[in-house]
Amino acid sequence: MEKMYKTVIIDDEKSAASELSNALSRYACVSIEGVASTGKDGIDLVLKTRPDLIFLDVELPDMLGMEVLAAVREVVDWNLNVVFYTAHDKYMLDALRSKAFDFLIKPIVDDELEGIINRFLGRMESGEQSAAMVLPDMGGEKPLVVVTPVGDLRFLKISDIGYFRYDLTRKNWEAAVADGTFIPLRHTVNSDYLCTFNPAFVQVGRSCIINTRYLVMVQGVKCIMYPPFNVGEELQISKKYKKMLLDKFCQL
Repeated sequence: MEKMYKTVIIDDEKSAASELSNALSRYACVSIEGVASTGKDGIDLVLKTRPDLIFLDVELPDMLGMEVLAAVREVVDWNLNVVFYTAHDKYMLDALRSKAFDFLIKPIVDDELEGIINRFLGRMESGEQSAAMVLPDMGGEKPLVVVTPVGDLRFLKISDIGYFRYDLTRKNWEAAVADGTFIPLRHTVNSDYLCTFNPAFVQVGRSCIINTRYLVMVQGVKCIMYPPFNVGEELQISKKYKKMLLDKFCQL
């Protein structure tokens, strides 16, 4: 009897998930264990079903596919293989072309899916451990994963980020990084997400969140930062957030 491999689909587009599920049903070795439409539900489904194979959409309503992968990576203790899955070929990056991942473009082309399944079966039958759980070394600290407007996928170390500012025109947050550039974040990223992402991130105003690791001192209503974030725009502290910042600063 042919071995069955548990498979999970994480995709917020119902029609695409259904199309993929139907295509996979033609393979006797594939057992669809469930479909999730958000990153959070996808993580729960992976931990519940312990699949051998995941088809993971690159961009979900609540997080990126790479963020889902980073979350499950911390607890996975079995041979898990990941196929990134998207309608946008702009995500076809070197980081995702490496042997760590397979990649499937929507709409599905039967030959491409067959190639992925064959590579997966070959890996499983040979006993080769998947490298899909390998992410860039960030010194043990969870990186902030962002997609730029041109489709580049970037892993930002916490130490690369001085502060975040809110762009009222574009209505999204931007990360000020050490090379002097500002990297726009997805519109779904809000201040609550950033402040809970890492305890070093503290909101000082409606449009500003600082990395307290770069905070030298609080001077009146201004944040004085270490280089290279000590030049450029003033980082103002509003009355609403000042006590919270001072309490945090005193703990450093």
